[in-house]
Amino acid sequence: MELLFDYRPALRTRSGVGEYVHELLAALADPPESGERLHLFTSSWKDRLQPSALSSLPGVTAHDARVPVHLLNWAWHRLGWPPVERVAGGHFDVVHAAHPLLIPARGARVVTVHDLDFLDHPERTSAEIRRDYAPLVRAHAHRADAIVAVSEHTRDQVIERLGVTPDRVSIVRAGVPRWAREGRRRPRDPGGPILFVGTVEPRKNLSTLLDAYQILIGDRRDVPPLHVIGRVTEAGAPLVERVTKKPLLGRVRFHGYVSESDRRAAYERASVLVLPSWHEGFGLPALEAMALGVPVVAARRGALVEVIGDSGALVEPNRPDQFADALRLLLDDRAVADEMAMRGTIRAQGFSWARAAAAARQVYRAAIQRAGEHAHRH
Repeated sequence: MELLFDYRPALRTRSGVGEYVHELLAALADPPESGERLHLFTSSWKDRLQPSALSSLPGVTAHDARVPVHLLNWAWHRLGWPPVERVAGGHFDVVHAAHPLLIPARGARVVTVHDLDFLDHPERTSAEIRRDYAPLVRAHAHRADAIVAVSEHTRDQVIERLGVTPDRVSIVRAGVPRWAREGRRRPRDPGGPILFVGTVEPRKNLSTLLDAYQILIGDRRDVPPLHVIGRVTEAGAPLVERVTKKPLLGRVRFHGYVSESDRRAAYERASVLVLPSWHEGFGLPALEAMALGVPVVAARRGALVEVIGDSGALVEPNRPDQFADALRLLLDDRAVADEMAMRGTIRAQGFSWARAAAAARQVYRAAIQRAGEHAHRH
């Protein structure tokens, strides 16, 4: 089987979708099945694939097109042309898109749905996502030979919202990243920073966390600093401006996007991770924190409930007072925090990229079969 994997979300910074793409491809490559050849596709006018990325994907053939990604996306989404075989060169039995819209291809076509938040909240999106996803996603889902959903929550949404039959939607959950598998290297610091990991954009609801943090520092002096890790979007700029003024001045630090090693170090230092997102298709930072023994406080929304289960504190995303209460308990009661951290570590062991790779292979085989049946009928 010749499999072409859409690697474009991992080309620059591997946050969210990019992390999922890289780790799934790495798991498929370690080792590939007999007769399986793996290819990755990237496209950009100025950004090139980093040698370090390719070195962590042994045996994977890279196809790096010097084509502006916005131009290629417009042609693919709106015209269904050109086929990826023409752009990348070669023949592929399966082409796996990293997003919900199809990549034009002569072989079997698979799409990935991380979430459908863009259907209800286009104001939280930008660029091609705002222009193309909502009007095109239903038709593309029905034309795909198979659909990958990253969680049970997302699978249910795809079936209900897009009208796809359940047999065509498969779950391929994320796993604990390689850099977190061996667990903590030092004891948890109960006075370490409160941590937020994620792109600073409206959907992540960082403003509620800042409200909760403001409640905390109004109550007491010994609150740890709040560290924010993740790229700041244009829509997130007002939040950066907010922390330059009292009472948050000097208490909140934005680190931007950081490398894997720095992210691991941030988890190791943290007393707690907070994910107040309005919606998550999976919520990878929650799993990373759990694997490294960091207690998690998160919004009771989307797939966060499914990922965290009873191993973290789940509160309403529009209630900063509930976030403040949960943080206060974890900061004040070390036994409760340690118990939550232990439950999270145990739960994280159930999420494996090797299992994800096995599930993905089943999807590819089903997609090839469905594409063959479709070709035979026509």
